Order: sequence, then structure tokens, then C-alpha cells
Amino acid sequence: MGVIAVPWEAEDVCISALKVIKRRDWRSFIVSNFEHGSDMHLYYNMVSFILKGHYLEPMYGTANFVLLLGLLSAGCSAMYVSLGYVLTQITGDYSYYTACAIGFSAVLFALKVIVVCEEHDRLHQVGGFRIPSKFAVWAELILIHLMVPNASFIGHLGGILVGCLYCYTFVGEFIDGKLYYLTGKPIIHEEQFYRRRSNLFSSRF
Repeated sequence: MGVIAVPWEAEDVCISALKVIKRRDWRSFIVSNFEHGSDMHLYYNMVSFILKGHYLEPMYGTANFVLLLGLLSAGCSAMYVSLGYVLTQITGDYSYYTACAIGFSAVLFALKVIVVCEEHDRLHQVGGFRIPSKFAVWAELILIHLMVPNASFIGHLGGILVGCLYCYTFVGEFIDGKLYYLTGKPIIHEEQFYRRRSNLFSSRF
């Protein structure tokens, strides 16, 4: 918002696989999530964050929610770099390796997945259509890509994958356990959330 004069320009802290893997630019790994390309980019993301945070923070507790945000931010950065590297190897297209992104959108997509898991099969409005929650994040991913071509499709996809890792794999249980150890307060999920996670975990093992 320009209130605090930060010692960088937005383009200096955008994240890419090239900057992290080859140049070891760890500043962009962290700061890229909190820098934005324009005022409207910031405002849109913050409104979205307020809506998701208003639902999740009272449920998880402030300390747990703040720590979870930090982990999601790091996870989204790692996923973006990984996807950039893997797609470059698969397609031979070097642009995936050099594509630079900034913004909190990836974390918002991860939070969106978590909200969907907690709400369990609620209908969501996406582009004027009512869509089952399990399809809402994917519909939103495609809709944003069509409406805002400059938006980072790989970044948004990475956020969804990070959210899925938390919701549907043992990674979420591991994170919840560590947060409980640090804050002394357990994260209480909806019963259906636990059931889906447990069923998936048991079916794999």
C-alpha cells in the first residue's frame, strides 16, 4: 500500500524456478507471496483473504492459523518452483523455468481448498454458476486463467495442490500435530474433513 518503504521493487522479488534453484534467491522464495503487481491485485487478494480467514481463523485459533499461513506460503513457493522445473523437463519449454510470479494468490487457492474441505459439499458461486464445492476451485482456476491471462496459472495450480496435500494426505495430520505441539491448542476440523482424510489414508495403506 506504500505505507512502508521496502528496499526492493516488485520485479526484484518475483519467484521463479531459475532464481531459486540456480541463483539461490531465498528472498524471492519468501517475499514474492507478499508483494503485488498493482493496487487492484492487492485489494482483490485481501478481500478474498478476509473471507477465507473469517471462516478458518475462529475455527483453528489465531496462533494456529498464523503458523499455518506461514507453512502454506513456503509450501506454495516450493510447489511453484517444483512445477516450473518439472514442466521444463517434460516439455522442453524453458519459459516454465524462467516465469516469474508475485502475489498471495497461490496461498489463497490453498486456503480455498481447505475451506471447501471444511464446508463439505456446499454449493459455490463461480462466474454466476452454482457449482459443487469439490469442483469450485478447479472452475475458479480455469475462469481466472481465461479472464486474466497474465495471472500465473502454475502458481494457482500449485496452491491447489498444496491445499490438497494438507486436506487429503498424511501431510495435514503431521502439520496439525506440529502446530498443536507449538501452540498447545489443537486444530479442530469438521467431522467430514477427518473422515475423508482418514479414508484416503487407510485406502493407501
